[in-house]
Amino acid sequence: MANVLTDLAADIYKAADMVGREMTGFIPSCTINAQTARAALNDTVRSHFTRAVSVGTITAAMTIPEGTDQTVDSKTMSLDTTASVKIPWTGEDMKHVANGSGFETIYGDQIRQAIRAIVNQIEVSLWMAAYKASSRAHGTAGTTPFASTFNDLAQIRKILVDNGCPMDGNVTAVMNTTAGANLRSLAQLQKANEAGGTELLRQGTLLDLQGLMIKESAGISTHTKGTGTSYQLSAAGDVADTTINVDTGSGTLLAGDVVTFAGTSSKYVANTTLSGGVFTIGSPGLLAIEADNDAITIGDSYTPNVAFHRSALELAIRPYAQPQGGDAAVDAMIVQDPWSGLVFEVRAYKGYGKAMFDVQCVYGVKAWKPNHIATLLG
Repeated sequence: MANVLTDLAADIYKAADMVGREMTGFIPSCTINAQTARAALNDTVRSHFTRAVSVGTITAAMTIPEGTDQTVDSKTMSLDTTASVKIPWTGEDMKHVANGSGFETIYGDQIRQAIRAIVNQIEVSLWMAAYKASSRAHGTAGTTPFASTFNDLAQIRKILVDNGCPMDGNVTAVMNTTAGANLRSLAQLQKANEAGGTELLRQGTLLDLQGLMIKESAGISTHTKGTGTSYQLSAAGDVADTTINVDTGSGTLLAGDVVTFAGTSSKYVANTTLSGGVFTIGSPGLLAIEADNDAITIGDSYTPNVAFHRSALELAIRPYAQPQGGDAAVDAMIVQDPWSGLVFEVRAYKGYGKAMFDVQCVYGVKAWKPNHIATLLG
């Protein structure tokens, strides 16, 4: 049966009952790798990275000198998650709703609810990837930032620029709505003569601050710290080290935990869970030399608001692979979510006295560069 979805497409976009949507700050701020070519679960997406180079000198000569060989690294990410929302309808169901809102209207809302759920899942995946791959953190765990000033943004910006992150208009600070409410409440941002406009006061729009685009996300929640205590370094640490060796101590140290070392105040973010006496922190690593047996302190549980460059975080999303010649679907169409901009496939299946509509995709997320990610504790 052809055109099953085409005839109903309008109802996907305009339904009588407006479906609510949560804030998504990570999706529009990351690199989106989307193609129409289908992909299978665990397919690989590749990216390249160049290493830092050494600066040489110029020596006059009658022969052209050899260039310095450079290594270009290849990094990979995996499309490791499938997402599907299946919506069944029987002929009786359609008959029952015919005298009310009607099948087409309800069906449209169901598709939008399916897209909403998948988008929210992707948003959370991006947030988790970002904060667990962060370089360092600033702020006080358990205390929502921007209670009286927005100076915390200047400190987050400092972390990023010290790490070499380009402030080129592609850096975003994504926060939860509680931090956003604090930011909107600051008097200096509400006054047109101080803020330079009335957008925040009249529309509630958070304008760029400190070179950072400001966005909010409903996907941000609390990171619960590990239970580890009494850990110490088992070897001295040099500047730029990202591998941390520990001995003694007990309990867990989790990816995303904020750690400090004796004698220094920098708050580093653990990028991996402690295993076999080793965990890693985000690049560029230690900012100061640490001595053997320096104590390691795990910070309190916190809400991770995250600032990052677009190139540091990537979402790869594809239509899910189908068998050659197709499966039992009688129709399929690609639908773009107007809220997030992401594209999903809707497939229609016919059974015995019953039909099913399936909203689906396959995706993966990756935080490529901890140097260009920083955490604002809340």
